This record gives sequence, C-alpha cells and structure tokens, in this order.
Amino acid sequence: MPTELAQFIQSTPLCDTHEHLGSEESYVNEGPDLLQSLFNNYVTADLIVAGASQATVTALLDKQNPDLRGRFAAIQPVWEAVQHTGYGEAVQLIAREVYGMAAITGAALEGAQDAHQALIAPGQRLRLLRDHANLDHVQIDNFVHACPPDPSGPAFFLYDISWVDFCGASFDRQALSAETNVDVHDLTTLRSAMEQLFVQNAPYAIAIKSQHAYSRTLHWQERTDQEAAQALDRYLQDPANLTEQDRLCLGDWGWARGVELGIEHDLPFKLHTGYYAGHSRMPVDYIRSGNLCPLLAKYLDARFVLMHIAYPYSDELIAIAKHYPNVYVDLCWAWSIDPYSTGDFVRRYIHAVPANKLFVFGGDTFWPTAAIAYAHQARHWLTRALQAEVNEGLLTETNAIALARRFMVENQYACFRVAEKKAQLSGSH
Repeated sequence: MPTELAQFIQSTPLCDTHEHLGSEESYVNEGPDLLQSLFNNYVTADLIVAGASQATVTALLDKQNPDLRGRFAAIQPVWEAVQHTGYGEAVQLIAREVYGMAAITGAALEGAQDAHQALIAPGQRLRLLRDHANLDHVQIDNFVHACPPDPSGPAFFLYDISWVDFCGASFDRQALSAETNVDVHDLTTLRSAMEQLFVQNAPYAIAIKSQHAYSRTLHWQERTDQEAAQALDRYLQDPANLTEQDRLCLGDWGWARGVELGIEHDLPFKLHTGYYAGHSRMPVDYIRSGNLCPLLAKYLDARFVLMHIAYPYSDELIAIAKHYPNVYVDLCWAWSIDPYSTGDFVRRYIHAVPANKLFVFGGDTFWPTAAIAYAHQARHWLTRALQAEVNEGLLTETNAIALARRFMVENQYACFRVAEKKAQLSGSH
C-alpha cells in the first residue's frame, strides 16, 4: 500500500523548470509519429553507444515510412541492451503511461496508432502536460530571446530569455538589430540592444538561460570594455576569423551583461552544467560547475540556477550550493541521465545544503509525451530517495513530505516568482 509520502509526491502538481517544447502550432502541424514520440529523445544516444548505426536510428525516426514494425524491428536488438538505462526507462514509461503498452512490440505499436493520432490535436499539448503529467507549469527554453505570452496557455507555458548566443559570442548582428531596433555597430550599441531585449521580454520571462558549455568552457573572467570592444570589432568584421581568445573575451563580457540585467529585472540565470546530450563529444574540462566560482563570487546579488547536477561532478555542486547563497540546484534531466546517482544526490543534498535551494524536476524534452515520462520517473525516484531517508530513521514522514513540497513546488515559486509571473501573464492575454 502506498505510503502517505508516496501519495503526496504522486498527487502534488510538479513545477517543471526546464523544457524545449515547440509551440502549439508546431506540435499540431509537425508533431511526432508514434515511434518519434517514443524514441526521439535522449535514448538515441544510448542506442548509438550500444552499437546501433546512425543510419538505423535515423530510419527508426523516419515518420515518412509508415512501417512501424519494420522500423522498430531494425533497432530492437540494440534496444534490448539499453531498455534499463535511465533513458530506456523513460521510453518504457512513455509506452506504458501514454499508450498503455505493457511492452514495445510490433503488434503493440500498430495497436497504439489511433490513440497516438488523437493526441496530435489542438489543446492536447496543454492537456498532456497539465492533466496527465500533473505539472503546475512548464518553463521553456526555445532558443530565442523573445518571450511573448503563449496563447495556448499563457499562465502555464513560461519562457526563458535565451542568452547562449551572447555567452558564446555567436549572435547574429543583423537579426539582433532588427529585433531591438538598435543598429549594432560597436560595444555601446551592443549593450543598448541587450538592454532593449530585457525591456521587451523581462516582464513576461521566467528566467535567462544559456547552454554555452556545449561550445566553450564555463570558466568566466572579468573583461574590460576596452578588451571586449576590440574583440567585437573583429567579430563584426568577420565572425569566422575570431580567435578563441577573442571569442572567450566577448562571450565573458556578454555573459556578465546578461547577469547584470538579470539582477536589474529580478530574473534568475539558468546555466547548463555537466553532461552533454548526444554522444562521442564531451570535453569534460568545460562542464564542471566549479569553473563558475569567479562569476558566482562577483555577482552575489544574482540568482544562479545550476542545472543537471553538473553530472558527473555532483559532489562539487553540493559544495558550491552549500557555500554560495546565490546558487540554486536544478535536477532537470538528471533523473533520466542516471536515476540512481540523482536519488543519491538528493539524499546528500538534504544533509549538506539548505532545503530552499533545490528544484526537483525539468524534463528537458521536445515532446509532451516525453515530459510525461520524465515527470513520472522523477516522482518515482524522488519517492524512493525520500522513503529511504524515512526507513533509515533520518527523517520522519512529516519531514519528508515537507521537503518534497519544497523541492517540487515551493522553492520554484520563490526563486522564479512564479505566482507573480502567472498573474502578469494571465492579465496580458
């Protein structure tokens, strides 16, 4: 029989602090077919690491081919090797929780076709996430600066201001000028354009987000305007000829301006730390959260949200969150990367770091069906971690429920000012 703790975690609406969901229009008009819904997520990396060819994975996800049995049969031997990883577990959860499949077979796939087609319809994106996954809201990074209210659910779909192109010195000058109506031709006008982006978007945005750890180190150092201006001049002449040092200089300068604007407009700054999506390319010296210490110490008034438990450097992240008042920890994606380590992380966090700085869930997905699975996965493994604390006498069940409430809802509402943002977005619609 489920414990009171398990019932609480299962029934409480969960704040989702990180997704890459497409728009309502793109979901309805360009949504996944059934095999894409199941497999077009992080599991493709495990499939290739386990020995599948890229061609086989590409064929699996080819929605132009109606042969569901054939597409799955080609990958099935490798699928059997990865079905128990965190990524594989999530695929099984999509199959079971969304489509009612006890196992993924050719017959089950064909039997689920009608149910899947019914989900690719107006309003289903919201229903799946709000009612099926039992999410309080979702925070979306759709890789752009603009954060207008989402008419398909203005108080449910909340958006980040993407800052990755400034942190990585990869912004499009012409597009930025058109977006802000500022002619960007030097450092002063670049700063003005950045300020204008916040004027336009900060009232509706839930946070700022950058994942530039995929293209450069997370180490930050302070840059003068003069240094940045010289790097910018070379960038505007020809971005392709920018040296690595110039790119880091201009990126550090732009990153700092984003942090300062976040402080001014009371928006947290989310940063990808740790593990890379995909496979076969991960320079581990880029991704450690410890690289951020100069930035964290410089901007003590900012709120930094460090994502993905900096996997595999989670001990370092525990220490950083314990030491810096301005650091919050987000378990988004972590449960599917390595559910055992993430459950262990929660237990170590409880006994080292103040309880008001942990966010327990973000799916980090493109399809709502995957978000359902990742939310289910997070609830299961969170229950397992907190129940172990109770069983070992380290927490009472009342303590564990109070922590679950903090980790699932209360901490997010406080850090991101969720109630205020929801009210503002509801009034804007």
